[in-house]
Amino acid sequence: MPALRSHNAAVVLELLRTAGEGGISRLELAEGTGLTPQAVSKITARLRADGLATEAGRRASTGGKPRTVLRLVPAAAYAVGLHLDRDRMSAMLVDLAGATVARRSAGLDFGAGADGVVEAAAGTIEALLCATPGRTPGPVLGVGVAAPGPLDHEAGVLHRVTGFPQWNGYPLRDALAARLGLPVVLDKDTNAAALGLALAGAGDSFAYLHLGTGLGAGLVLGGALYRGARTGAGEFGHQTIQLDGPLCGCGRRGCVEAFCLAAMERGDTAAAAGFLGVGAANLVGLLDIDRVLLGGRTVDADRDRFVQGVRAVLEEWARQEGGGAAVEVAAAGGGLVAEGAAQLVLAPVFGHIGRGAGPAFPVHRNGR
Repeated sequence: MPALRSHNAAVVLELLRTAGEGGISRLELAEGTGLTPQAVSKITARLRADGLATEAGRRASTGGKPRTVLRLVPAAAYAVGLHLDRDRMSAMLVDLAGATVARRSAGLDFGAGADGVVEAAAGTIEALLCATPGRTPGPVLGVGVAAPGPLDHEAGVLHRVTGFPQWNGYPLRDALAARLGLPVVLDKDTNAAALGLALAGAGDSFAYLHLGTGLGAGLVLGGALYRGARTGAGEFGHQTIQLDGPLCGCGRRGCVEAFCLAAMERGDTAAAAGFLGVGAANLVGLLDIDRVLLGGRTVDADRDRFVQGVRAVLEEWARQEGGGAAVEVAAAGGGLVAEGAAQLVLAPVFGHIGRGAGPAFPVHRNGR
């Protein structure tokens, strides 16, 4: 789609997306983007020609003839979000507006070898697309893959995933792209979730803590997803909180992930929440963020206890150090990571590109 290649078109598309079914006039688009009315007219003409925008009626004007209102066409294009966990995977097909069209999940053995995992992932995605005949008149723009870290987002390569060092150096992005014949974007599961949360309005600076088969964090700082220089930011689970603590899957001792997982293995959710709170307090103190969002299947199994446990530690820390942070569950139900993975494909379409750290939220308007 040629219209998707222009940054100005992306900014216009973002305003069309946020306007929803009610639509938005060309004059409002010009005011919201800082572009000239002539430029907006040319861009919207291209968007309409490519099927990305359509008329949504007319709106009364304060003077002169009624204004034509335009809206986004959600069915014009689609994206797939794929969440690869250590023991399961879930795939989601979303339309251009981010609404879920279909979803599919299956078991996964991440230790079965790269070829087997790629084939299983491709099969799940193909089954997802085949299960929705006639529902996808627009093209699939690509596949966003969210996987356990550490990994290199720019190169699309996995590193020594905790518990699965055999993945070190594997070009997962390129291998899956070759198998599917579609563009693929790879990022950490926690980054994908944080991206989705930020686009949904979770805030300008927050930490998303994900406790499932492992423990990690996604960071949004100053309005941008923060990956770090080598996509290494957010390896939250491997901060040492006791030098002679239990052995962690990463090979070191005393990691907060090891404490959390060991507590869950013995059925002590309160202890796991306390350890998670210690790690969260370290993060809040280091980054001076004021919001912590919790997610992952382990948290989802007992949300109230995790929120209460983490909040108690942070409140005690705040009494001693000052400050503090709100603690909430990120979102009810599953699918958060897969939804965020789909946004890895869709976010650039709507101009959510910020500093080198990653996508910025929201798009700057009025020419600023």
